[in-house]
Amino acid sequence: MPRSKRDKKVSLTKVKKKTGLALKQKFIESINNLVTEFENIFVFEFEKMPNEKLKEMKSEWRPSKFVIGKNRLLLIALGKNKESEASKNLHKLSKRIVGQCGLLFTNEAEGVVMKWFADYSRLDFARPGTEAKETVSLPEGPLEQFPHSIEPYLRQLGMPTSLNNGVVTLTKEYTVCQQGKILKPEQTKILKLLGRKTTEFKMQIKCMWSKSGKFKSYSKSGEPKKSKKSVSVSKAVESADVEMKEDASA
Repeated sequence: MPRSKRDKKVSLTKVKKKTGLALKQKFIESINNLVTEFENIFVFEFEKMPNEKLKEMKSEWRPSKFVIGKNRLLLIALGKNKESEASKNLHKLSKRIVGQCGLLFTNEAEGVVMKWFADYSRLDFARPGTEAKETVSLPEGPLEQFPHSIEPYLRQLGMPTSLNNGVVTLTKEYTVCQQGKILKPEQTKILKLLGRKTTEFKMQIKCMWSKSGKFKSYSKSGEPKKSKKSVSVSKAVESADVEMKEDASA
């Protein structure tokens, strides 16, 4: 019996797809909520954050929140200046959101955060365009760690290989990379196939802000930066001490 054209399933609900503008507004709202929820915000910088590292950090720092997004949206959410800032002195933090960086929203004390970031270090696979940290060479002979099916791909990457009785074999000694030289995409792919993690992934705290309005900027060493005003005052004190000693000696 033919099916009636009237026998159609009609969905009673329609889900509208979120537009780009709606997603941006939602992101900005979530940042504003985090500013209210947590006591401290830290800006940290990094170079090419691997997804697995970010997942690891988020898991370890619960209930704190790591946020990595477009810098422009973060600036809008936090405020570019005094007039638009979401909270007192937050625009000072916004000015440090430059380059590859992220935010840590947390209730942990400053010392705890600084120590964790100073101690955090993970080995990672090298990426194209970075400098080789060591020389990696492979001797002539069988590469038994590889299945025979991958041999054409290894040749495509530039390795002098062939199949010898079904075993991937290097026909001559091969240098994958040399220390100090910039790595090409093919070289990083070979290093990954070999399981060689040759680079160190670290992060650096740039500055912090707290709800009280306190703002602190850090140098590369992790020490708080001295403001120009404080430096000039200290110099003035030193010069005054010198004058007093000279007067006393006279």
